[in-house]
Amino acid sequence: MHIDWHARFLQQAGWTRELRAHLFSRSGLERAERVLEAGCGTGAILGGLSTPASVHGLDLDPARLAEARFHAPAAALACGDALRLPYPDAAFDITFCHFLLLWVRDPLLALREMKRVTRPGGAVLALAEPDYDRRVDKPDPLAPLGRWQAESLRRQGADPALGARLAELFAGAGIRLVETGTLRGSPGSSTGLRDGKRPPDAGEQEMEWEVMEADLAGIVPRREIQRMKALDEQAWQRGERVLYVPTYFAYGLV
Repeated sequence: MHIDWHARFLQQAGWTRELRAHLFSRSGLERAERVLEAGCGTGAILGGLSTPASVHGLDLDPARLAEARFHAPAAALACGDALRLPYPDAAFDITFCHFLLLWVRDPLLALREMKRVTRPGGAVLALAEPDYDRRVDKPDPLAPLGRWQAESLRRQGADPALGARLAELFAGAGIRLVETGTLRGSPGSSTGLRDGKRPPDAGEQEMEWEVMEADLAGIVPRREIQRMKALDEQAWQRGERVLYVPTYFAYGLV
């Protein structure tokens, strides 16, 4: 199944738009001279970043970086590993990531690297890290979705419960925590919490299922996936659907 990953990353960026505005303002983005996104993907965040700073992005995937060059043409992009950032010490005023740490082999090392390349007094931001182990799906027949997705992510090498450890990881990396919490959702908003009163639009719903089906391929029989998809659609239509994935953020100073 083909997934438009830039569209997916834009969707995820939409979930954190208000949070990013708050944290970028608080961390002094308007005064920053150099900013780095570790794990920039296709440039979904960098492309919309409004700042006079010199903007840098790093990703391990050359194909996604090629897309980022189109979507964020003003950014200085590099292909590299978040565990070995190819930048000197204290090179940036703000270093941030977005849905990255759950995917890296050693998230503590990644944060230590983000700290290393951030100047003293500068900011390190982890804008979104989920905890799929505490995903909530209602009505009850949809509960297996969360377990299946967490299992799939583990098979892909991710840590689906990393979000719950984010504050602990910041402390372990020696980053002074200033603010942490979970994204606050609203009905139908895709920021994590929905109560079925205002369901997501058809495009958003279809994107969620494209990702879910790709994740579960080879783990759950296709017939069972399709049965769950039908139950999900019916629950939204009846106003009974609840979907909540706790998604954590953290802002700290070096």
